[in-house]
Amino acid sequence: MTILITGATGLVGTELVHNLLAENHTIHYLTTSKHKLLQEKNYKGFYWNPTTQEIDVNAFDQVDAIIHLAGASVAKKWTSAYKNEIRTSRIESTQLLFKTLQTIPHTIKQIITASAIGIYPSSLEKIYHETDTQVEASFLGEVVESWENEVTKFETLGILVVKIRIGIVLAKNGGALQEMIKPIRMGFGAALGSGKQYQSWIHIQDLVAVFKYVLLHHKQGVYNAVAPYPITNSALTKAIARGLNKPLFLPSVPTFILKILLGEMHVIVTSSQHVSCMKLLDEGFQFKYASIDKALQHLLKS
Repeated sequence: MTILITGATGLVGTELVHNLLAENHTIHYLTTSKHKLLQEKNYKGFYWNPTTQEIDVNAFDQVDAIIHLAGASVAKKWTSAYKNEIRTSRIESTQLLFKTLQTIPHTIKQIITASAIGIYPSSLEKIYHETDTQVEASFLGEVVESWENEVTKFETLGILVVKIRIGIVLAKNGGALQEMIKPIRMGFGAALGSGKQYQSWIHIQDLVAVFKYVLLHHKQGVYNAVAPYPITNSALTKAIARGLNKPLFLPSVPTFILKILLGEMHVIVTSSQHVSCMKLLDEGFQFKYASIDKALQHLLKS
């Protein structure tokens, strides 16, 4: 199978590309950096610039499916300018893919896009499923909703659309876990806010498996990419400290302090989304790292 991937050099993209190449799939990838363009047998780079709406249409040659991961990180200070970048990097890139496919002959049957569980309203009580339509009344909620709406348009081209709503990705080589580890290793670990907020997480290997599952089984619709057992921030902090064999003695960091330190982006660590993966489980998908202890045992070992 030939797969076109955007965001191929990011945390998830790197792992996904490595996995797909190992199974002899052909990868085309889009990059805004011309020095990253490679032309190998099964791994070929093509230039695009969503801001100027420029794209090398050769990227779509004999492609069966698109996996769309591109988007500016939400884990940087949310200035007005950067909030605009978070939004436009997702919207403009999606619009460019759609407009291009409207105008060229192509063989694409499916598009799989990264989305986020941040679309769901923060709640300490509710468990969210793919059928829930409420949207968090926040910047992140608005961005994810707009992003998903742009992807839905591909259905008008007869293309299967899959939206993967991703939880907190736990990985060795970057992402949220590595940021959580730093203060705990230094002896300054503490829960954030009330510590009661649910954090629906997923091991990066299971996330890659979810993308492969919907790709190889030609799925469509929304899928929550989270492990079966969400955990509170307090319990997650304790589990990491336990895995590192480090003490936890500091009180929780109050929400008002997080607001001062992080500004509006404090919602990333203080909002609560208890998200279900029952749809995947009902279809027979099996998680390799279903429990937080098993995931951390793998990720924290040297």
